[in-house]
Amino acid sequence: MTRHRTVTDHSLENEYPKLIRDKIPQIIKQKDGIDVPVRSLSDKEFLLYLLKKILEETQELSRAESDENLKEEIADVYEIIDALVELKKFSKSDIAALQDEKREKRGGFKQRLLMLDKKSADSAA
Repeated sequence: MTRHRTVTDHSLENEYPKLIRDKIPQIIKQKDGIDVPVRSLSDKEFLLYLLKKILEETQELSRAESDENLKEEIADVYEIIDALVELKKFSKSDIAALQDEKREKRGGFKQRLLMLDKKSADSAA
């Protein structure tokens, strides 16, 4: 499968230093012959850069132009979520239970509801 990156003008995408996937330095070396400088992050730094990276990836997700690109961007967001869960040593089953609990209390998105306004009936009269 050929990956088609979503082109964005999002400033986070082109801002350095930036969190990258593990094999990116090797890919750049093979493609461009460049050794890019990298360093490993502490847990605290990693958390901050993961949170920044998820903003970048959700911007790309919102600009996906095809179903295939949408799937690729969702996979990128999942990768970051998996890294966050692993870093914080959260249990995926605990996360799923919280998701179920929130869905039970507040609902999900099955009805595709769009709130148009939040004026009370009294204030409109």
